[in-house]
Amino acid sequence: MASGMLHKFLHLTNFRNPFLRTVVPSVAAAFALQTAVAIPSIAAQSERFYDVSGSATFLTVTLLSLYLPGLRTRAAASLAGAPLASLSSPFTATAGFHWRQVALSAAVVFWSVRLGTYLFRRVLHQGHDSRFDTLRGSPGKFAGAWFGQATWVSLCLAPVLAVNAVPPAALAAVPLRVTDVLGLALFAGGFALEIVADRQKGEWLRRRKEKLHDEPFMTEGLWSRSQYPNYLGECTLWTGIATTAAGVLVARPVQVGLGFSGGLLGKLLVLAASFVSPAFITSLLLKVTGVPLSEKKYDAKYGHRKDYQEWKRNTPKFFPKLY
Repeated sequence: MASGMLHKFLHLTNFRNPFLRTVVPSVAAAFALQTAVAIPSIAAQSERFYDVSGSATFLTVTLLSLYLPGLRTRAAASLAGAPLASLSSPFTATAGFHWRQVALSAAVVFWSVRLGTYLFRRVLHQGHDSRFDTLRGSPGKFAGAWFGQATWVSLCLAPVLAVNAVPPAALAAVPLRVTDVLGLALFAGGFALEIVADRQKGEWLRRRKEKLHDEPFMTEGLWSRSQYPNYLGECTLWTGIATTAAGVLVARPVQVGLGFSGGLLGKLLVLAASFVSPAFITSLLLKVTGVPLSEKKYDAKYGHRKDYQEWKRNTPKFFPKLY
């Protein structure tokens, strides 16, 4: 039965274009998973599983996109029941993955597990998420939040989905590029920045709870250099993923592998698919959810304080002071 469902799924999503064959089912999976968690959550008016479901969706969709091309190859050879290639041996000729696909997919896996665990612990500790105070009582608005999260997953993963859609042989035809090194370095730096910023904030909150200090808002560590160092780390790591993806996706062997001619239109398409990710997350954090919501809350609580006004005036909002 499972084999039959798999064949049907592969048949329904067997588009002529290799790019669509991976991207369409992956995006569909993101919306399906979010819908599955949203229905009981909306009924219970609970956001407890919102963040962890988002991380799980990132993880699931990433791995699905990584394995889909191999599954199609096996199904076409009537070997759908054969065991999948092991993630532990991605560099062998029979594994079915290229190192770029494994590196970008692994980057998303590490990020999603770390962030999902952090946010889930936070909501369990606090008992609620203030972002949903005006949403959870309205089924329509609350459903919009889950739909928005599925959109977030899909757009952020666009460069990874595109790279995972490329036949490994086409990726292997492109030698190591500067964008490979630069992109992975940006991811590592942004990931480290986000982790350090979150840990500093967590430690500061712990000490305040234990009455080891009475500071009402945090102005130490990375937070003395940038008002939102965690958001800077988030935007940087997605820029790194986009950079690595874009650098190889514009190469002619990869363009041909994706079903494009290698002309300007195909290159513009993959560049858009790559950089929609950091563009979306940066706009979201700076203009919609992150900074605006945080500023509104802290301005209302501390806007009358001179020390808060000085910190806000003298500390860059995003890119840190280096002196």
